[in-house]
Amino acid sequence: MKAYCAIDLHSNNNYLVVIDDQDNILLNRKRQANDIGVVLDALSHIRIPIEQIAIESTYNWYWLVDGLTDAGYRVVLVNTSKVKQYEGLKYGNDESDAFHLAHLMRLGILPTGYIYPKEERAVRDLLRRRLQLVRQQTTQILSIQNQLTRHTGRQFTANVVKKLTASDIKHRLADPNVQEGVLSNLTILNVLRSTIQSIEEKLLVQVEIKPAFQKLLRIPGIGPILAMTIMLETGDIHRFKKVGNFASYCRCVNTQWMSNNKQKGQGNRKNGNQYLSWAFIEAANYAIRFNERAKKYYQRKTAKTKRVVALKAVAHKLARACYYVIRDNEEFDNQRLFCN
Repeated sequence: MKAYCAIDLHSNNNYLVVIDDQDNILLNRKRQANDIGVVLDALSHIRIPIEQIAIESTYNWYWLVDGLTDAGYRVVLVNTSKVKQYEGLKYGNDESDAFHLAHLMRLGILPTGYIYPKEERAVRDLLRRRLQLVRQQTTQILSIQNQLTRHTGRQFTANVVKKLTASDIKHRLADPNVQEGVLSNLTILNVLRSTIQSIEEKLLVQVEIKPAFQKLLRIPGIGPILAMTIMLETGDIHRFKKVGNFASYCRCVNTQWMSNNKQKGQGNRKNGNQYLSWAFIEAANYAIRFNERAKKYYQRKTAKTKRVVALKAVAHKLARACYYVIRDNEEFDNQRLFCN
């Protein structure tokens, strides 16, 4: 006899259910504290082997997955977006949710996700923090540009804004209240720029781009930061069976439901990795500026559709190229990328 465990994880508690291979409930614990010691103590009461433990892929799963893995349990991360219960149910709660996960796992049909390696997870998350700070930096630059244009009638580029000093602001703006507002943005901007630079230096020192990913640097639009992002966010490339799966994960494909050659709706366009989506859009923007073939391809697309759709098409091409370069560890061929 085997046991199957599922944990319905919340922000400050969890619900644990253990069933046997006949769907009999062996253990259920309500609203346990999110403490690995409490969870392990509950599991210690099960006297038959626990085949697997299923955990919901919520924002706070790191501590639980790592703790159970270190304790010797086999853990799977549930892809909650693919788990559907019978729509005719009139009542559901944490117990029924956890039981349903354990039941699907026992049947071998539980949709699961990728558990990113623990040893590389912190570096990937630090790179994500960098992107968060870059977005905040852009917010500060736009705020300074708007205020300067509003009060001087002149436009200032982002590069000019980054070079401004406190004396420049006081020279250009007469009102002390306006000066104070712009100086506050400038102070935050300088702190963000310094922090971003520090994070980039630390990442470039400790992250060695793997051989297969080194070849990404030869793809138009991809530099060290974007190559690092693609490498850390992709993880094991072999978890994607086909190039289409990878492109979909990068949010570079259309979402639509068709029936009788008619569109009946759209799927979840945000299903996938937002950081890879950002990376390939950034790469596409650089590619159409500095690569002639990419630029011509983009121009052909813009003649037929919207600019944002054309840019997404370039990003899709780059994502497909990256998949084959990484998977096959081959050199990038610029002649094949934008051939149609």
